[in-house]
Amino acid sequence: MLALTGQARLFKPRRRRFHLFSAAGQLVTTGRHRILRRARHWPWTGEITATLERLALLPNPG
Repeated sequence: MLALTGQARLFKPRRRRFHLFSAAGQLVTTGRHRILRRARHWPWTGEITATLERLALLPNPG
């Protein structure tokens, strides 16, 4: 919930989990990297991507 904004911040945890785990995606392995490709047509893809980017910007506590 730390990185969520707008309407998604008001969702209950159960609904938030549903949106996160029902997202269509494909796990691709290239060389030594694993990439999660999310479907662009899915309505919550933008919100999930923005949330992950905001989480990556937070300082490492350890």
